[in-house]
Amino acid sequence: MFRGATKVTLDDKGRMVFPTRYREHALERSQGKLVATVDRDQCLLLYPLPDWEQIERKLMALPSLHAQARRLQRLMVGHATELDLDGHGRLLLPSELREFAQLERHGMLIGQGNRCELWDEARWNERRTLWLANEAATTDLPSELDSLTL
Repeated sequence: MFRGATKVTLDDKGRMVFPTRYREHALERSQGKLVATVDRDQCLLLYPLPDWEQIERKLMALPSLHAQARRLQRLMVGHATELDLDGHGRLLLPSELREFAQLERHGMLIGQGNRCELWDEARWNERRTLWLANEAATTDLPSELDSLTL
């Protein structure tokens, strides 16, 4: 299970040390094989390979004549890239994915259960501030969220 927020640093080659607490789960779940893909929020999604394969099957089962489904297939499956944790616990992120997410040197890895989101740190801070401001202005929450507070 991936949870929590962790600052990460990318080196000049685009490698990122995967935090130890996440690394153990990735090694246990998928022998260190992960899949990185893009998200509409301009961050990267990192899945253990078996979890990604389930998502990919669901995406490819969507009707290809539906424009939104086709866009999701093109973005998520089209950019999906298998990654391996190296002996030092690092992931090499391809330049195309780094460019998409505008990842520079400093990033934020955000645990989301079966996946992690990788954000450029500055973009993460901006979006988080915006989301919190918008949430304060929103009063019509779905009934499932009535009992939750931050």
